[in-house]
Parts: sequence; C-alpha cells; structure tokens
Amino acid sequence: MEGIIRIDLHGMHLDEARDALDEALRRADLSVYRVRVIHGFNNGTAIQSMIRREYGMHFKVIRVARGPVSGQTDLILREF
Repeated sequence: MEGIIRIDLHGMHLDEARDALDEALRRADLSVYRVRVIHGFNNGTAIQSMIRREYGMHFKVIRVARGPVSGQTDLILREF
C-alpha cells in the first residue's frame, strides 16, 4: 500500500457514503496514513459536512483536513 486510500463518494447518499468511509477506515492498516475522500464540491457539501462532523471524532482519525483540490477532504490517520 502506498499510504493513501482514495475513496470516491460521487453519487452516493449520506448512508452509502458513511458505509464506504467506515469500510475504508476498517481496512486501513498501519501503512495507511491518510484517507483521501473525493466528494465533489457542487453537490458534495452534505457529504463534506458529514465527514467533518462525524469523522473528526473517529478513533482512527487524528484530524480532518482539506484535500489538495476543491471537492476533496483528507482524513489524517497519522503524521509523518
């Protein structure tokens, strides 16, 4: 694994997105330091808000950060 899991949530409802994120976090082993979530920025604000609200307090996530481009959010699992 390269250290980053990328997950695309385009077209998903909130429950589907939550299930996909939970699965990504479950399969993240110690080699993974970041989950990059692609949610879009036009219709992705509900998912983006859910990510910031719910996953900022997830036991594996030390912080939530903006991704490198609009429409992406990074869940930071560990720092370098």
